[in-house]
Amino acid sequence: MKTVTLSIPPNVGLTDEQFYQICLANDEWRIELTAEGELILMPPTGGESGIRNSGLTAKIYNWNEQAKLGKVFDSSTEFHLPNGAYRSPDVAWMKLERWEALTAEQKRRFPPLCPDFVIELRSESDSLTKLRSKMQEYRDNGARLGWLIDPKTFLVEIYRPGVEVEIINFSVDNPPQLSGEDVLPGFILDLSIILNP
Repeated sequence: MKTVTLSIPPNVGLTDEQFYQICLANDEWRIELTAEGELILMPPTGGESGIRNSGLTAKIYNWNEQAKLGKVFDSSTEFHLPNGAYRSPDVAWMKLERWEALTAEQKRRFPPLCPDFVIELRSESDSLTKLRSKMQEYRDNGARLGWLIDPKTFLVEIYRPGVEVEIINFSVDNPPQLSGEDVLPGFILDLSIILNP
């Protein structure tokens, strides 16, 4: 299975409710909607990507259990970004006060905000160009820190507001450690956890 992109004509559009119902009716797909009106249907990930994603989510979750600074979300969580797009990062985190400011209905559906921190992990079916565009979109919509991790080419890109993307090329023998900086204070990710699923 591969990713499929469908164009929704501007005169047709989709309401928030219609998009929500499409997602519910097609739960075997991860579905995103771009700000430009493209409906993106993504197949489930394979075993190795699933192991890597769960490892990353667990690391952030364990840190947050100690820090108690926010909420952690897995790859099945859809966020309604300020630019109108609906996106599902592989891992996301947001400050507790931002989560608590949402209504019960907003928490139950697709939270209408951009997470403070996101990770996109490139899987076999992902285009690096499209993932880079997605990371820029998170940054443009308020993400304070983002990591694009590509275990295929041993590449990490770090996205921060107002500065150039930091690019780290590494070897399997010498993976970097990534800092959560002031967004996830005290969090360090050793990338060796994702190299051998």
